[in-house]
Amino acid sequence: MANANPTARTPPAWPALDYAAGRATREALHLWLQIVGKYALSHSPWLNHGWHSTLRVTPCGIRTQRVPDAGGTEVELDLLGSALVIRAADGRSAGFALEAMSVACFFERFRAAVACVGGSPGDAQPVPNELPQAVPFAEDTAERPYDDAGVCALHQALLRAAEVFDVFRSSFLGKSSPVHLFWGSFDLAVTRFSGRRAPCHPGGVPHLSDAVAREAYSHELHSAGFWPGDARLPEAAFYAYAYPQPEGFPRIAGLPAGARYEDALGEYVLPYAAVRGAADPAALLLDFMDRTCVAAADLGHWDRARLECAPGRPLQPRAPDCIG
Repeated sequence: MANANPTARTPPAWPALDYAAGRATREALHLWLQIVGKYALSHSPWLNHGWHSTLRVTPCGIRTQRVPDAGGTEVELDLLGSALVIRAADGRSAGFALEAMSVACFFERFRAAVACVGGSPGDAQPVPNELPQAVPFAEDTAERPYDDAGVCALHQALLRAAEVFDVFRSSFLGKSSPVHLFWGSFDLAVTRFSGRRAPCHPGGVPHLSDAVAREAYSHELHSAGFWPGDARLPEAAFYAYAYPQPEGFPRIAGLPAGARYEDALGEYVLPYAAVRGAADPAALLLDFMDRTCVAAADLGHWDRARLECAPGRPLQPRAPDCIG
């Protein structure tokens, strides 16, 4: 029977994520994304905060921005089709199946695919960033599993999160990042800035240049995001933090049930399971992001009246200040 209201839309489900069951595949996917990200890093002019080589979540998977190599290329991990595809501006394309393999095998296949479309793999260090143990890609020969169903669930979770992040981003008039995925730390993030310079970052991120960290945190910010978990926090979770962290930030009241401040991480976390289990997951997540950002802005003395606005709506331009 046809839907009586063809305009009604059932919100997509937030899939279950099993950290323990998917850990090995997630770690492999993270390293594969680092290889792809380093290709973009090698060819793209440096943008503020390292935004030139971040990745985007698409309806089919995760892709690069346009890479200025071979006249223009784009790399996508098609997670629905279980394939890596690289396309060039002259119409050439190459790729291979995403399946169980070693990191070294993925590295070799990727470099061959880049060469097949007339590109160059670039000069970025062929070693992972931001991981406690950095085995060069070509030397990481252990077989890695590939759980297609688990990867598709993670991809759907990233899509659901990105939709909420887009709404959150739309209610800020100041400088804000895109909603993008950092391949070094493997997190989807959106960041707001006060407009003021920040104290020099101390650096010390594993296998990441202090110069890169200091440039990334050169200005006061609030950042919120999602990551699928790691050894420090073995569960998928949303996070929020401020840099520099203002006095009182770890003691925010009124956060959604399940949110907590992690001293070891220096940030708030909200378990993905708590969001998924809520009556309105998107509303709960947006409340978490809003409340932590308001606290960071108030405690940090941001000019909120100048920086904030109502969430954006389709087809509704904002009235300029001169109209009121």
